[in-house]
Formats: sequence, C-alpha cells, structure tokens
Amino acid sequence: MSTLLDPADPLSADLLAQINAEIDSFLDDQRPLLDDVGSEALVLGNLARMFTDGGKRLRPAFCIWGAVAAGGIPADPAPLLRAAAALDMLHVGILVHDDVMDASATRRGLPAAHVQLANRHQDEGLLGSGAAFGRAGAILLGDLMQLWSVEMLDSSGLDAARLTAARPVLARMRTEVTCGQFLDVHVQHEPIRDPQHALLAAARVVEYKTAKYTVQRPVQFGATLAGGSDELLTALEAYGSALGRAFQFRDDLLGVFGDEAETGKPAGDDLREGKRTVLVAHAYAGTTDAGRRLLDARLGDPGLDADGVADLRGVIIESGAPDVVEAMITEGFDGAIAALDAPMTQAGRQALHSLAYAATQRHT
Repeated sequence: MSTLLDPADPLSADLLAQINAEIDSFLDDQRPLLDDVGSEALVLGNLARMFTDGGKRLRPAFCIWGAVAAGGIPADPAPLLRAAAALDMLHVGILVHDDVMDASATRRGLPAAHVQLANRHQDEGLLGSGAAFGRAGAILLGDLMQLWSVEMLDSSGLDAARLTAARPVLARMRTEVTCGQFLDVHVQHEPIRDPQHALLAAARVVEYKTAKYTVQRPVQFGATLAGGSDELLTALEAYGSALGRAFQFRDDLLGVFGDEAETGKPAGDDLREGKRTVLVAHAYAGTTDAGRRLLDARLGDPGLDADGVADLRGVIIESGAPDVVEAMITEGFDGAIAALDAPMTQAGRQALHSLAYAATQRHT
C-alpha cells in the first residue's frame, strides 16, 4: 500500500505535499516557454505558483478517493495524483476570476491577483488605469490556469481509454461551474421581494456552483478513471450532491462568522460582497420587517465597517438562520454517509467518510 494513500487519513500531509509537488513540477516545465515570451509572462507564472501553494485540496482528494472506491489503491499512484492535481489548477484559475467578479481584496491571506497586478502597474509607472490593468491581467491568469489544467491532465500518463471515458465528466463539471457562477452573479443583482424565491434561487446556485463542482463531479471523475460501475457512479452522485451542499453551507457560515486569521479573508466579506447565500435567504425569511430593511440597506455595501458587519450579524443570528443552516449541514452529511452504503472498496468508503467529516467540520 502506498504510504501516500492512507484511507484513515485521506488528506495526509504526505498526500498534500505530493499534490503540491505535481503542480510545482508542471509550473517548472512551463518556465522555459514563459521565458521565451518575456518577463511579463513570468509575472503570470509567479502568481500561479503563489496561489496554488496550499489550499484544502478537496477536489483532488475526492478524485483520488473516488478512484480508490472503484478500483482500490493503485500500485503506481503517480498518474492518478497528476490528474487529480489538475483539478486544483482548474480551481485556482476559477478563484482568480471569482475574486475579480467579487472585487475581493485577498485570497488565501494574500492580496488577490488583480490587486497585486494593479500594484505592479503603479510600481512600474505604467500608463492608464491600474485597476483595469489588474482586472485584465487576472482574467488572463485565470484563463491560462484553466488551460494548464487540461495540459496537466493530458500529461498525467493515465490509460488513454480510461481518460477518454472520464473526460465527459470533467467537461460537464466545467460547464456546470461556469453556469453556476453566472447564476450567482444574476441572483446577487435580483431584488429580494419573496424570501421563498430567494431560498430556491440560492439552493440552485449551491447545487451548480459548489456541490457538483467541489464533490460530485471530482469523485465521479476519479471513479470513472478507475472503471467504476454505473451503480457506484449513481451512489457517488448522491454522495457528492448532499456533501457538496453541506460544504457550501459551512462556507456560508464561515463567510459571515469565520475567524479572519483562519479563513484568510476579511471578517464579514460575504456581507460586503452581497452574497445571496442560503444563510442570507433564511435570514430574510426569519427576520422582522426592520431586519429586512437593514439587510436591504447594508448587504452588498463595499464600505461596510466593523459596526455594520456586527449589525448584520445580529439580524442573521436573531432570525434563527444559523441554526437552520447548521441543521442543513447535518442533514447533508448524513445523506452523504448513507449514500456510501453501496458496492465499493472498503478503503474508498473509509476515506470518503473521513472526507465528509473534514468538508463539513472545518474552520477555513
């Protein structure tokens, strides 16, 4: 058994280090091409390395352990690890775009890519708008990283027939998350007139922007790479949907109540960005008329200060929304665990159970 792949510790330090190593190796291989283009291109490569250094690595983990659930622990895990690491290259590219759309100042405790590029514009004395330069550069960085994720997968060394069978899962995931992102943008620009409609809209965003993208498709992608049966893929679909929703609900709570030192993002940032989460939708449904007026007036205010964050938190707490969302997290976790009662390897079942716990009982 590979020491990298321990079902009792499916996010082990050794596994995370190897995923890092796969990404670093790929970026090292890109350096000569970026050198040929010039020092400007190296800026993008350096930012890619900066933002792929670390992270929860949940998508690669779900891919790896989905494959183990289907085919057991491989004798040579290197091709699978390379393919799984490609999912994080894709993910960070999407995060770079997400930060531009949300005007987020930080990512993983660092200035966001568009902010760093805007600062570079100023430092180098370039012409025009630094903010526009930063946004344009970040969009191109995100595009480049998504293209690189395809190249990483192609260079994984996986069996060609298995890779061909699994590509439609990954293609569907890319389309779903992109459309889910647009759903999120659309919902944030809709006035909230009916709390029930807001709940339904938020739930649809969660399913397509997070549940399918974070858990369902990665775990199915891994299982398909290992030749998983239709019965297993159906079980993993249920597991991924339930757990992915619970993962996002935890994220919603952390976005409002999380510790900045642990999350790497300013406290209450989701409130400044006006994110129409399931938590916010339940707050609208459960608060008073005065509470709704305050949410309407301050939610999405980029200048929201600490007192404003505290006021909105108070409305959300008094509405009972955090307790409702905690119950939804528990329901999602329980549903995911129930879905594991299907034909799969014991190592896969054990690891996916542990990952469900890690995804829902986290502080970052």
